[in-house]
Amino acid sequence: MGQKRAAGLGEFGYDRLFRAFMHHYIVFGPQGSGKGTQSRLLCDDFDFVHISIGDIFRWNVAHHTKLAARIRRITDAGLLVPDEIVEEVVSKRLQEHDWNYGFVLDGFPRTLRQAEYLFENWNMDRVIYLDIPDDVVFERVMLRAKVGEGSGFTKRVDDNPDALKVRLTEYYDKTKPLLELYRKKGILLTIDATRGIDEIYQDVCNRLGLVAPVRNAVTAPS
Repeated sequence: MGQKRAAGLGEFGYDRLFRAFMHHYIVFGPQGSGKGTQSRLLCDDFDFVHISIGDIFRWNVAHHTKLAARIRRITDAGLLVPDEIVEEVVSKRLQEHDWNYGFVLDGFPRTLRQAEYLFENWNMDRVIYLDIPDDVVFERVMLRAKVGEGSGFTKRVDDNPDALKVRLTEYYDKTKPLLELYRKKGILLTIDATRGIDEIYQDVCNRLGLVAPVRNAVTAPS
């Protein structure tokens, strides 16, 4: 587990304080904004559980489950998976309660209906919005597609310009409007995601009141 210390609290005092609260975070942003990278860093350093809806769907596809064919047809076209499928998957995953300190949701919610479902069942502490312009999104996603799995990226079937345009259109139509809901709830943190990974992560931790450990530089988002 990563470093968890605060000024004025000893080792055991901070651990007791940290354990007293569950941390429920949403990492939010378009494809290529670095949601997966920032989520994994938080989970590695603070013992949160990373709940990635995309990873769950890709696992189903890789293992040829009953959901796999439906998911592949939808994502290959660059579309979002329907709410009812996503809610079923998320509900099953959250019912496992396999976290000590909390969890980070990556890729959920993506629609108003999904958000309403989430807030009806869970109290969320913060939404970490990774703000990034479209030109940087295209640059990052196309680089990810070019590099592929061999260099540490997850090569995805929708990492192509046409599918990405569809994904961004759906993001602006269905997902980005959730920002207003998060603002009204007072839980929105807007982070400039055009910077390097370490600078973004330090900003995230500072805004959340977490003390991040010193780490080797990370240079590529996912």
